[in-house]
Amino acid sequence: MNTVRHRYCNPVHQGYFADPFVFRHDGSYYAIGTTPAEAASSHVFSLLESEDLITWRPSSPVLERLPASLGNTYWAPEVACRDGIFYLYYSVGHADRAHQLRVATSRRPDGPYRDAGVRLVSAEDSPFTIDPHPFRDDDGRWYLFYARDFLDFEPEERGPTRVRAGTALVVQELVEMTRLGVRTAVVLRSKYDWQRFQAARAMYGAVFDWHTLEGPFVQKYQGRYYCFYSGGCWLTANYGVDFAVADDIWGPYTDDGAAYGPRVLRGVAETVIGPGHNSIVAGPAGSGAYVVYHAWDREMRERRMCIDPLRWSNAGPYCDGPSWEPRDVV
Repeated sequence: MNTVRHRYCNPVHQGYFADPFVFRHDGSYYAIGTTPAEAASSHVFSLLESEDLITWRPSSPVLERLPASLGNTYWAPEVACRDGIFYLYYSVGHADRAHQLRVATSRRPDGPYRDAGVRLVSAEDSPFTIDPHPFRDDDGRWYLFYARDFLDFEPEERGPTRVRAGTALVVQELVEMTRLGVRTAVVLRSKYDWQRFQAARAMYGAVFDWHTLEGPFVQKYQGRYYCFYSGGCWLTANYGVDFAVADDIWGPYTDDGAAYGPRVLRGVAETVIGPGHNSIVAGPAGSGAYVVYHAWDREMRERRMCIDPLRWSNAGPYCDGPSWEPRDVV
């Protein structure tokens, strides 16, 4: 039997397309991500559509811009489907100082989506919440992973694995697709130097050695929960993807082995800069799973969408990339 093979070469989409989330519905792939054109448009979050993960067609923007009082930056959208309704989770806010999680709904994967009119996490609980990732477990229950700020930290005398101040990962139950429950757990806090966002960063009326974990994406494999995340500063070449793993969705999660840098995706000097903020999707024709991520061009003008195969070893998941040369996808 002949197997149809397609060639791809990263990036698979020319143009700015950060924080790419790809999902499949009725035989088509849809990609949605953070794009710079949002600042000048009445709508945000354009989608791309594809049959093979390689050739992408643009569609119209899918979400009407909210009142300017909520902010003008829209980040990291993801889509979930339940009972024929599509739910678009995203954050909106004012640059890096205040962001809130929201959700919009549609009866079509490509929209248009209408905002549900609710803030998912209150400002009192956390004024800065980004990168929502909806996850459905095998029993049908839904959860929302996201990133929020933590101001507590341990002194340097506690050693190299001390908890650092900064943005980190939590999980919360979704009792309804537009309403979070009470139960919340910390997934992972920053502990390593490679996760530093900025030294001496002025935040919340103080100055911190700020660290960042963001972009959570959960993949269940052989009964265990693997929470992929991006660490470090997205503006630098050190940005990359690592993971934490747990036997229960509420944890505890461990990232043993991450002390020396990101294990899933890391940059290649002068070739691939800052690969990160990934999603995972099944490939066409049963070709396994693919990590979808963004990486800077060499001039660091645009973050562009890339794909490479997801692999598993005894040590955990890794990406067969980042690649920049032509490759086959089945």
